[in-house]
Amino acid sequence: MTPDQYCQDKAAKAGSSFHYSSLLLPAERRRALTALHAWRIELDAIVHEDHDAGVALQRLDWWRAELRRLFEGSPNHPVSLALQPYLASLPQAEMTQVLDGTEMDLAQSRYFDEAALGRYCRLVGGTLGKLAARLLGVSDPRTLESAEKLGLSLMRIRIVREVGHDARQSRIYIPVDTLQRFEVTAADIMQSRHSPQFVAMMQDQAAQARALYQEALALLPRADRRAQRAMLALAAIQHALLDEIEASQFQVLNQRIGLTPLRKLWLAWKTWLRNG
Repeated sequence: MTPDQYCQDKAAKAGSSFHYSSLLLPAERRRALTALHAWRIELDAIVHEDHDAGVALQRLDWWRAELRRLFEGSPNHPVSLALQPYLASLPQAEMTQVLDGTEMDLAQSRYFDEAALGRYCRLVGGTLGKLAARLLGVSDPRTLESAEKLGLSLMRIRIVREVGHDARQSRIYIPVDTLQRFEVTAADIMQSRHSPQFVAMMQDQAAQARALYQEALALLPRADRRAQRAMLALAAIQHALLDEIEASQFQVLNQRIGLTPLRKLWLAWKTWLRNG
């Protein structure tokens, strides 16, 4: 199996949102974005698959060393090998920030306030948004600002979508002060207690995701919209999913809500046409 095939199997399975959003990219851009997405999945697995904190930290340390090897020209992992041709577009400092965010995620399963959660989201979601934008092509620095906002928006949707799944892993990403403000306890989430207070809190989270999305679209220069269509398509799919979740009254504590492959394809195609 080649490094590109490994990344394809890991990150771009048929039917996934990423598969449809990147389907129309030129082959080289698609390989680059798929490799970056696969790297993100490898790091995400450290947090969500390793229940032994010591083992998880060892894996993260290995990836820190692997990042150094990648930029020194001697990577070992298939994902790193797949990323190697695109290093001119991937600042090492930004990739290190993603590793720092992963370490922050390992160190805590709760966030006290919005400032703490925001820092984590910027390190991971915002930085990955910028890295993806760089791989797709940036001619205006405002595009990176837009990409960061888009990444933050997608991160907020992930928090809403996965709140039940994360709780079953003893993780709650909604800050403690937000829980208190909406009179929702950690035990409510851990025990999947759906309530009007929970719905109101999720509506607030969804509103934040949508506000970030609108800010991202407003910042994106017309000159780079065509190049950034894959990420715009991914965002369109995820925001349609957020709409479905809200229509269900945020029944995300004990079930997963998804879109059909046909709808994902239609949303991606529409976004590509609109930004052509």
